[in-house]
Amino acid sequence: MDQSNTNRQEVYFQLLSGLDELVRLYRTLLDLMVREKDILIQVDLDKIQESNQAKELLLHKIRQADAEREKHAIELTKIIGGDIRQPRLLEIAKKMKSDEAVKLKSVHTALDLLLRQITEQNNENEKYAASALNIFNGALGDIKDSLIGKKTYGKKGVMTEGAEKSGNFVSKEA
Repeated sequence: MDQSNTNRQEVYFQLLSGLDELVRLYRTLLDLMVREKDILIQVDLDKIQESNQAKELLLHKIRQADAEREKHAIELTKIIGGDIRQPRLLEIAKKMKSDEAVKLKSVHTALDLLLRQITEQNNENEKYAASALNIFNGALGDIKDSLIGKKTYGKKGVMTEGAEKSGNFVSKEA
């Protein structure tokens, strides 16, 4: 095996390793987003915050892994010939040996499927987040109302403080 072929193989394996890492990270993100749906349904603010922090950390790792993938893809594209401005996995696969091409295509398919699932889950979670926010805002409004009390009109049109909501389930006049 000559030097250029050895270098091509080395870069190919680095790219493949980076792609496998991306698949692992995206699967973890999808799992986290599925769990986040349950947290949003429960409207557990502490768990929502923990989930967001975990997601931010994971997205940071994904950005780093993607930068590495792009670096290796550009390097491999230079070796095999192709557009180094926007190296595409399927374009690289077309120029590789059949077994290497099959592996790259299968990783591409896995990434494509994961990204679609993540997008769908994100859209679903967005609906649950809006619902959780409405519930939270409603609870805050109820707390505010119970602390402030309602102003009502008394006899002769004068504003008077009404009974507090909390603790007044039964009228004292009864």
